[in-house]
Amino acid sequence: MTQGFLDRVYRTQGAEETRRLYDDWATQYDADLRAAGYATPRRVSEALAGAIDDPARPILDFGCGTGLSGEALAEAGFTTIDGVDVSEGMLDVARAKGVYRALDAVGDDDAMTDRAGRYAAAAAIGVIGSGAAPLAAFDRVWALLPAGGLFAFSFNDNTLQDPAFEAHVTALVERGAARVRHREHGPHVPAEGVGALVYVLEKA
Repeated sequence: MTQGFLDRVYRTQGAEETRRLYDDWATQYDADLRAAGYATPRRVSEALAGAIDDPARPILDFGCGTGLSGEALAEAGFTTIDGVDVSEGMLDVARAKGVYRALDAVGDDDAMTDRAGRYAAAAAIGVIGSGAAPLAAFDRVWALLPAGGLFAFSFNDNTLQDPAFEAHVTALVERGAARVRHREHGPHVPAEGVGALVYVLEKA
């Protein structure tokens, strides 16, 4: 899966089909994304590093995949990173990178309530949107964070075509449940001509 790989991602329907896609793609994923100039892990990680007071505090890398996101978080200065993902194939690749304190498989319906309050921040890098986790995943992660916790995430251009994603964030901010610490559109996968909006929200 090289040229046009995002087309296949965006056509994927349902949790089981998505899981199979990423399991099958796991061994080639890093090479494909790096060749395409995948910029979002660095952008999200640097935005989160600029907002957090102590990068040694534990953070959750939600939808960590093969660990490209974890590598970017470590390069940005984070030292205590836990990763979760639905794809065992992706997690096998991530384990070899050595940047995570813990890595676990989670189901699409796992509320992860045992993790509530354990993290100062969470990241969902290239995770929520078309061909990946639905908008409900945003709420699963948001619910884990304490007051003052930070959530760094991205919505790619394809996802932004659905106004529900930005509207969800806007509603949180307007009712005083969140404060925007960072919001910037920029490159996502340059070789495919796709950008992404990067957010960091602080939980009220």
